[in-house]
Amino acid sequence: MTEHIPQKNKPEIRACREIARTRLFRIEELDIQFSNGEERIYERLGEFETGHRGVMVVPLIDHQRFMMIREYSAGTEDYQLTLPKGLAEPGETLEEGGNRELKEEIGFGARSWHHLGDFTLSPNYMKRSIHIMVAQNLYKERLEGDEPEPLEVDTFSFDQLMELCARPDFTEARVIAALFLVREQLNAGLLGNIHN
Repeated sequence: MTEHIPQKNKPEIRACREIARTRLFRIEELDIQFSNGEERIYERLGEFETGHRGVMVVPLIDHQRFMMIREYSAGTEDYQLTLPKGLAEPGETLEEGGNRELKEEIGFGARSWHHLGDFTLSPNYMKRSIHIMVAQNLYKERLEGDEPEPLEVDTFSFDQLMELCARPDFTEARVIAALFLVREQLNAGLLGNIHN
């Protein structure tokens, strides 16, 4: 039984100012007033409002196996096992953007797509979310991407998830969450038939 949690009134954003901008980041300062009268100043990474949408793809080979890439992550200054991801361009559907990223980063396209959901990255400090897409019924096709070096592609099994979580090169929380959710949906029969 879930406990009923009373609904709170959302705080009012009284002002939003851009305080810094780089090629990739836009920092905003928010003046916020809470329903009890308390006021605070928050900072967050804002968006450029370009129409791009973040998309991350879980490429399924079958009900047990999925593909991942190993790429350099400047934030942690090391190589990480991760999933293909990027931006769906304005005018592209999430499936089209996910398929393009999949072809560029893994060398496969997908015939079937399932929108797993939207994940926020750090909701206290970022406005942006990423759409998690499950790619099924894969076929070989490569597109030229913009990666600075060739990406390593590897195949793993859902039986290896706990083993993967112990690795120092597998730490991206949104990737871990997506893989566990996909495993649960596969076990519950919610992702349909997969054939290649």
